[in-house]
Amino acid sequence: MFETKPWLKFYGDVPESIDYPKVTMYEAVMQTVARYPEASAYDFLGHISTYRTLGQEIDQCANALAYLGLKKGDRITISMPTTPQGIICFYAANKLGAVASMIHPLSPPREIEFYLNSSKSMYALTLDAFYGNFKQVAANTGLKVLLLAKISDYLPFLKKIGFQLTKGRKIPKVPDDPMVAWWHDVRSASYPAVSGTGGHPEDLAVILYSGGTTGVPKGIMLSNMNLISEGIQVAHWGKMTENDAILAILPIFHGFGLGVCVNAAFMGGAKSILVPQFTPEIVARLIKAKRPNFIVGVPTLYDALSRNSLFQKTDLSCLRATFSGADTLPRSVKERFEDIVQRQGGNIQLLEGYGLTEAVTAIMATPLGEYREGSMGVPFPDMLAKIVKKDNTEEATLGTEGELCIHGPAVMLGYLDNQEETAATLKIHDDGRVWLHTGDIASMDEDGFFYFKLRQKRMIKSSGMNVYPPQVEEILYQHPAVQEACVIGVPDEAQVERVKGFVVLKDQAAGGPDMEDELITHCRDRLIKWSCPREIEFRRELPKTLVGKVAFNILKEEEIARLKAAGCYTGGK
Repeated sequence: MFETKPWLKFYGDVPESIDYPKVTMYEAVMQTVARYPEASAYDFLGHISTYRTLGQEIDQCANALAYLGLKKGDRITISMPTTPQGIICFYAANKLGAVASMIHPLSPPREIEFYLNSSKSMYALTLDAFYGNFKQVAANTGLKVLLLAKISDYLPFLKKIGFQLTKGRKIPKVPDDPMVAWWHDVRSASYPAVSGTGGHPEDLAVILYSGGTTGVPKGIMLSNMNLISEGIQVAHWGKMTENDAILAILPIFHGFGLGVCVNAAFMGGAKSILVPQFTPEIVARLIKAKRPNFIVGVPTLYDALSRNSLFQKTDLSCLRATFSGADTLPRSVKERFEDIVQRQGGNIQLLEGYGLTEAVTAIMATPLGEYREGSMGVPFPDMLAKIVKKDNTEEATLGTEGELCIHGPAVMLGYLDNQEETAATLKIHDDGRVWLHTGDIASMDEDGFFYFKLRQKRMIKSSGMNVYPPQVEEILYQHPAVQEACVIGVPDEAQVERVKGFVVLKDQAAGGPDMEDELITHCRDRLIKWSCPREIEFRRELPKTLVGKVAFNILKEEEIARLKAAGCYTGGK
């Protein structure tokens, strides 16, 4: 069925196939610089850069990184919020043929150590506020150069003064350290010029991270062509031009934020409005002041915006398209958001899409002007999708649920240093193509629209971010008081799902509020905030399957039944 591409009749003037430039990401951005030198590339809290200036900043940074010793094949960890420094460094490293490993700036020291060693990074970029986290583990890694930036580096004069008087003065002073280099020197000092580019279109360009079935994060290896093809597909789908602007709410360590909010905008010549910190109030103010044409986000973003009084009063006629991904969009959220936009002068639908980091991010979406309830849309140009029978490669019949598989230029190279997981995910089918087995259960209708059903892999979606229960459980098991642990996602109106832990203690008499606080603190010291349990329930024993595994689905069913009885069930998965 997929061979006939029934979805093409809904493409409108979007091309079926695209001739992608055979270049590196750096070269692709420089092609945009050449086409639209005076167009705005990004806006960071009032600091606006043209594409010409962006190109100059990337070249200057590449010169500095080469002077510091970064070369083709080296790895540099970028641990930054959505700021100019992180984006400029990303493309500058690519010019040299180096690989960017993108991680959350709030990662605790133990996670930083894991990421540095996993990626074999000898270089890293982060904010001065996080110097201590990197320094704490540097001796256990191969880190040689720590490049430090400040949020105030790109702030307009008055905002820079305001930042220093408020948040800036609370940041500990960084001591003299031979490992440290500073971004303000990267911007202003003179370095020998680097000519040409050190990479190839099919080279590994970036490592993003997902969770593994063993609880250990997996490094997802993406090439130049993966990022370029996905970015150009998105730009064509949304008809992005140099006259458009997209709100970059999602972070650059996330495929959605990096691949759509930044790279796709740069492929199309649009402006990326950088949002380093998310709150509904901040986003509402930016929409009012900056008037973006595109918003992409997770369902919780649209729910929070719909409840924001400023957003409800803002002129929204600027909006041309809004897309929701990373989780199922509740109809109530969609309708409430669309009603507000229409009331405030806009005429758009909140459309769903689908993607996963193993294919950069979004690889299908609902065509503009179309809507089918519950559908995540149709594949982008040059992307194929099909439903196969469970534990099989045979295509399922129309409307039948099965595993979603995808093929196309955005599909990853594989998992970093993990051939077993790669072989289990990337499989050659009878047609000779390599298909990515997503682990997601879906169906397809006769028109080629796909419908998400559930995640075959055990994963929690909290505020649009992935939480991997085995990883959280492993941390709980590290506490000396814990005998058994299981983590589930509990339906939650604000977060879609919140993380809850079930624990059997070695000394069951020790269970109580103090132990709950101790275990939650234990997790917060070792995990990103959204991965940590919000609550822990102590049990005498955990339910088991016939083969002795903890039956997490039974715990989830019990929790949903309890919420229903209390009248608090929100209808989550």
